[in-house]
Amino acid sequence: MRIAVFGANGPTGRHLTDQALAAGHEVVAVTRRPGSLPARPGLTVAVADATDPVAVSAAIDGTDAVLSALGTRPAGGTVTTYSASATAITSAMARHGVRRLLAVTSSVADPNWRPTGAHFFNHVFDPLVNRRLARPVHEDMRRMEAAVRETDLDWTLVRPSGLFEHPVVTDYRTAENSADGVFTARTDLAASMLRELGERRYLRTAMGVITTAVKPNIAKLVWNEGVKKK
Repeated sequence: MRIAVFGANGPTGRHLTDQALAAGHEVVAVTRRPGSLPARPGLTVAVADATDPVAVSAAIDGTDAVLSALGTRPAGGTVTTYSASATAITSAMARHGVRRLLAVTSSVADPNWRPTGAHFFNHVFDPLVNRRLARPVHEDMRRMEAAVRETDLDWTLVRPSGLFEHPVVTDYRTAENSADGVFTARTDLAASMLRELGERRYLRTAMGVITTAVKPNIAKLVWNEGVKKK
């Protein structure tokens, strides 16, 4: 299968690209920074801003499916990356007759998501970080989800919980809407998307993804994901 991966040079997009190539897929890696992706058999690099309709259309032409792992950091002001890219991508897919779409959002997009037994997370971390500091990001994720749901594409909204790095794929879990857990390894997120690409279990709905085999240290996760990378 020939797959377009948006956000291919991001932390999740790199895992997606690596795993897709290892599985024998052809990958069109869509990025604004082509020099950061080494040449490999089966890999084509397309330079495009995901919100540019013309560039997005050119990148998607000739593919069989689109996987979006786009992301942006919490910042002041309104965030539009997710919703604007969703509009550009879904319009281009409709134009080229590409039907299968998997797009990463977040468990926070499910208003009923409250991980079992996670008292500190539910009552301190989530209200302070997800619902306040990262609110502009999650608001735009919801706008993206709404834009995708309005299409007649074969879409799946992929909702991980707190993302962290782990070297290998684990025995992750998936569930409709959101999964009951606090963390998701990026390797597991990528693996779940590629599996869903073939299985189509969560067609035209949301798929929650969580990692249970390993758990990151909260303080280290906040440092690595929120402070160190700034």
